[in-house]
Amino acid sequence: MTKFLSLIYGVFIFKTTRLVFVHPSSKVKCKSKIRFGKNFTIGRNCYINALSRDGFICGDNVSMGFHSHVDLTGSLKNVAKGIIIGDNVGLGSHGHFGSGIGGLEIGTNTIIGNYVSFHPENHNFSDLSIPIRLQGVNGIGIKIGENCWIGAKVTILDGTILGNGCIVAAGSVVRDVFPDNVILG
Repeated sequence: MTKFLSLIYGVFIFKTTRLVFVHPSSKVKCKSKIRFGKNFTIGRNCYINALSRDGFICGDNVSMGFHSHVDLTGSLKNVAKGIIIGDNVGLGSHGHFGSGIGGLEIGTNTIIGNYVSFHPENHNFSDLSIPIRLQGVNGIGIKIGENCWIGAKVTILDGTILGNGCIVAAGSVVRDVFPDNVILG
């Protein structure tokens, strides 16, 4: 019954005939900046703010676990780039998916565990006479390859590039460039 209700709600709020499931407890802002393929699912109590230059773009069969948070732009002063997610991607529950000025890309067939967070932006802090919160931000973005497995409670920081087939162990903090088929922990 919940799945059927989510389908009715999803079709209503996105005004589409495609299969889109949005739990009625979820909040979606800037719907015009969201594009998705077939079978898009937003779980219960999710929050999506798609305000950004390029939007929130999802391929086919993308699912977003309950209590997840997609916040592309935190400030109108620095509008975010956007997020691109490939086909067949599962975003675990309680995740934080930020875009920042650098953007976030997640490749096809990637699975992401619960409580994972992506932070494609950093605070400037070089001027000791100005509070850090007033110095602005910088960012180059995050790119996750295809067929990756990101374990639970992983934090991925700005500048990270993961090649295809990478596995990131639960609880890891990741920031660097990694080739295909490596295990990080």
